Amino acid sequence: MSIPPAIAFDFFGLFGGRDEAPPPPNAQTLPYNLDFTVAGGDKDLVQVLKDASTLQSLKGDPPPDAEALVRRAEADLPRLNDALWGAGYYNARIAINVAGVPLSLQSPRPEAAIRAATVYRSQALVPIQVTVDPGPQFVLRNVAILDARTGRPFMPDDLPPRVVQIEPGDPARAADIVAAQARIVDHFRAESRPFAKVTGQNPVVIHPAQVMDISLTVDPGPQAGIGGIAIRGAENVDPAVVRSFIYTEPGDPYSPAALASMRKSILNIEALSSVRIREGETLDAYGNLPLFVDITERPPRVIGASVQYSTTDGPAVRAYWAHRNLFGGAERLRLEGSLFYLTENGGRPEDDEDFDWDDLGGRFRATFLKPALGGTRNDFLAEALVERDRTEGYTSRLVNGTAGIRHRFSEKFSIQGGIEYEKGQASDILGQVDYTLVGLPLSVTYDSTDNTLDPTEGMKLLASVTPYPDFLGSSVPMTIARGTASAYWSIDEESRYILAGRLGLGSIIGADLEEIPANRRFFAGGGGSVRGFGYRTLSPFFLGEPIGGRSLLEASVEARIKVTDTIGIVPFVDAGTAFESSYPDFDDSIRVSAGLGLRYYTAIGPIRLDVAVPVRRERGDDRSFAIYVGIGQAF
Repeated sequence: MSIPPAIAFDFFGLFGGRDEAPPPPNAQTLPYNLDFTVAGGDKDLVQVLKDASTLQSLKGDPPPDAEALVRRAEADLPRLNDALWGAGYYNARIAINVAGVPLSLQSPRPEAAIRAATVYRSQALVPIQVTVDPGPQFVLRNVAILDARTGRPFMPDDLPPRVVQIEPGDPARAADIVAAQARIVDHFRAESRPFAKVTGQNPVVIHPAQVMDISLTVDPGPQAGIGGIAIRGAENVDPAVVRSFIYTEPGDPYSPAALASMRKSILNIEALSSVRIREGETLDAYGNLPLFVDITERPPRVIGASVQYSTTDGPAVRAYWAHRNLFGGAERLRLEGSLFYLTENGGRPEDDEDFDWDDLGGRFRATFLKPALGGTRNDFLAEALVERDRTEGYTSRLVNGTAGIRHRFSEKFSIQGGIEYEKGQASDILGQVDYTLVGLPLSVTYDSTDNTLDPTEGMKLLASVTPYPDFLGSSVPMTIARGTASAYWSIDEESRYILAGRLGLGSIIGADLEEIPANRRFFAGGGGSVRGFGYRTLSPFFLGEPIGGRSLLEASVEARIKVTDTIGIVPFVDAGTAFESSYPDFDDSIRVSAGLGLRYYTAIGPIRLDVAVPVRRERGDDRSFAIYVGIGQAF
């Protein structure tokens, strides 16, 4: 008899995992069909057994002969027994039938099973059935957590029940007991006790009563602070730069959270690829724990390119080159150029429209960062920009240069100030403005998120204000202020369900609307704003053309749902517009869009596909929907 090979299709695992199908019968190997039967039909217990079974995991790699197959089945018997004990079933009975011949822990019959399985070679799959009678699930009767120093149980103030999470009457599952041990050790380590450990465990199973008594002995160890920090592996990067990104000092309380924060902060240095923090084995003379920071450096040079497209913003290409350790102090020099096609239709040329070089926009940007000036927490930043931009509302050309100092108070909070110079020309339906701006930008940043491209918790705040006074040489005296806040909340422990929200505000004071260069006015709409509407088209209008405003309001809400480990969906709602006044007066209606996104999660971040539609179309809206493709979450 012959069996055709199985064919399966699974789009990125979207429809869940499937058991690997065995190969068809052949003369070289002895493939088999495997079935699990559990008395009572507990599907969760079936999965526990499958996870422990070698027969299951190697089903797609059949053994060469019947003897090897039977040996594989015999090896599964103690594995399955351990899995059942781990689930709290201590009176379970297990049998594995190979070609109708039972194997059990009490009475294996390998010779008979070998003969029975041999008959199936080249004819059919060997039938193997795992039959389990788990019996009753044992429960915990007595639970004692003892202090190794005194031999007495811990008081609730020292070890709260919410940490232990096992108590009399709970199922006597080994996995729960192991998890409780880990929580207890983590609790004491979080209390600045780096050497906390479980020194003894004494589980006693009473079979007639179907219960377990368990006692754990825990040594919390001494409390300690953070001691000296040694930096190792810095071959081309100045260790003083690395030290400036460590915000703990000797004597600060020890905790795993402090070490995790330290590692995350050091990884902000782009010249480094990895950071490992190793704890000392003994305390120093001051009762502090020495730390050893092992770093690995990245190749200093990097080059890259990307392509982006949306139906509202048009196509764009970008290329960059960077050096991440220019002079040995983790200095970063980055040169970046981008080219984009923007017509008055927002990147959608008419069918009969010829290509026009005037519809091309582009920018060239050079940025330089010198971190840790003199080993301090002050960084020097400089940027030069040349740009030609075109939107549905205006065309602009400019040259801009900025320089500033950023002070890092912690890995989350920093403040930056400097000077900015810009000379440009902007034209729209209100006319042409040739301008010069000299400003003093000041910004504050707070970021407690856990991931730049795909945050699952924390918040991000960015507030900036830049006065452009005429006594510094500005031709348009004004002050521009902007603020953006976003927050992320993980509903479950695995971060498969995340709520994300964003709020943006902006205001320009000190100049009339027509005096402000069009490219400096506020607009909403587009991929980084209100999806579903044209790029920078939401604002006050004049003669049917968007002219921008002196204030801005934007908001977004997303539900980020992982369907599998690699696929996610994101329903979202965006809202916003710009206003003619310096503060949102709501004379202009707030525009709202809704949409659904698809995410494909990769090692470098999620690949994003969003489709958005306006909730209510108004006169002048020429799009019924918009599509956006990019890397990283929308905000």
